[in-house]
Formats: sequence, C-alpha cells, structure tokens
Amino acid sequence: MLTENQYDNNSQNRRKFLRNTSMMLGTAALMHVPGVSFAKDFFTNQEHYTVQQIIDLIIKEAKLSVFKNTVDTIKYGSADQIVTGIVSTMFPTVAVIEKAIELKANFIIAHEPTFYSATDNMAQQETNTMIQKKQALLKEHGIAIWRFHDYSHFMQPDMISLGVKKKMGWEPYQKKGEPLINIPATTLKQLIHQLKKNLGIQHLRTIGDLQQSCSSIALLPGAWGVQAHINSIEKNNPDVLVIGELVEWETAEYVRDARKMGSKSALIVLGHSVSEEPGMELFVDWLSPKLPGMPITHIASGDPFLWI
Repeated sequence: MLTENQYDNNSQNRRKFLRNTSMMLGTAALMHVPGVSFAKDFFTNQEHYTVQQIIDLIIKEAKLSVFKNTVDTIKYGSADQIVTGIVSTMFPTVAVIEKAIELKANFIIAHEPTFYSATDNMAQQETNTMIQKKQALLKEHGIAIWRFHDYSHFMQPDMISLGVKKKMGWEPYQKKGEPLINIPATTLKQLIHQLKKNLGIQHLRTIGDLQQSCSSIALLPGAWGVQAHINSIEKNNPDVLVIGELVEWETAEYVRDARKMGSKSALIVLGHSVSEEPGMELFVDWLSPKLPGMPITHIASGDPFLWI
C-alpha cells in the first residue's frame, strides 16, 4: 500500500504506466480477463446487473484493459450485489449518499476517494470515527461505491477534461494531439467570468493582469501536481493555465516569479471538485445508452467551501 506522499509523488508515473499498458494490451486482452470476457449482447438482454458486471461493461465500452495498479476499486459493498440504480458524482459525500438513498440507487460511482485519503487507506479505520459512521450509513442502506478515476482519465478522449471543454464550448478550438486550446481572444477578466458562469463556480483565484489578452489555454482540471503545471507552462507557453487545485507554495509561487521575470502565462484556479464535476456529469450521458432501463443520475458533490 502506498503512503500518501508516495502516491502524490508517483501519480504522474502511474498515469503514464496505465496509459502505456492500455495501449499495448488493447481491447483484445480485455476479453481474456476472467469475469470480463462476455458476448456483446450479454448486458442488453438481461434485466438485472451486478456491481461487477457494470464495472466490466464500463471498462469494455471505454476500450481499455483492466488495470492492475489502480485506485479504481470497490470501496464499499459487494461486487455481486444487484444494482437498483446508479449515481455518479465527484466525491461520495454523506449528502450525496443521502440523495442516492432517496433515489433508491444503491451503486455510487465516484471520481474521488470515499474515505479521506488518496488511496482510501483504511489503516485509521479503528480510530477515525467519520469513517466508521460513513461505513455504517452505507451498510444500513446496502450501498456500494466504486471509484472511477484512472479509467476515466485514460479514456480517449479523457472523460474529465472533455466534460469541462463541452461546458465551455471549447471542443472546436482544440486540434487533435495539440496541448493547447486556442479560443477567440478575450481578456483574463472575461475568461474568468465565462468559467464562473458556464461551470457554475462561485469564486475563482487568479494570478495575472485582468486586462491581458488570453487565447491559448492549457487545461488541467483536478490535481495534476506542480510538475505537470510547470511543464505545461515551460513547454507550451500558454496565455493562461487553468487548473483544478494547487499547493500554494509550489505552482502559485512559480507563476508569480515567472511573470515577474517576463512570462505571459496567467493562472486560474477553479477548485478541485467543481473543475472535474462536468466530466462525471458527462459520464451519465455516456453510460445511460449502454444500460437501457437502468436509472442513472448525476449528483454534484459541489464546492465544499463557504466563501465569506
């Protein structure tokens, strides 16, 4: 089991490893994995689905192979329990669980951790009362949770980034294989206003001149880490780097110093949850046609902060 620091330090290597593995193995290998090999019409001709069958279907339809080194595991519940309904979300918060109960949905597919650590490390289970209470709530209502993180990012295109691009209307402005989104020129202030409006975000943080022109955008929603942030600026020289979250003493200080030394790259910080939520909302549109008759709902976990 990786420690928190090891997970953070190796997250980019893990993403690269998973992507390369997927490309090498391809979908043919998926059909030889026990529990995943099935006829094309196996799901569409049945009335009931287990948690594992739905997970297998998602991996198959995403055209990926099963990852061995992944955080995408069942965090609570049984793989063979029958699913009554599915909820997609960013964080499986208590509020999201309560809404799932109201919907009589017993399978939550969440992009991020359930139990407050990157790998859902349960070493603190005996002393962490919140973990105990959350598990009791899930047990009482028979709810299973599966994390859909690595697979979503290694779909082609990346499901999470695609969600933001669709919400912003940016899809036509990025050419295949190019790292930057080149939108019609606007000011940093106007871009911030568009992001807030389209993504439903209350407040954003920025570093830069609000009147500077912005047309080339490097988009890294979620928590890519400082090295990915810096590499994007160093290699691509965008007008603005739009990210989910940062460590303030790393990326923020780099951008502040870089601008003082002549860099044009501004920074916009959306917030982790709200920056990736559109991807999990898009996931419902992607999954629903593949499970006809299954109730599938997106419940936004939302911004955890109250802005004063």
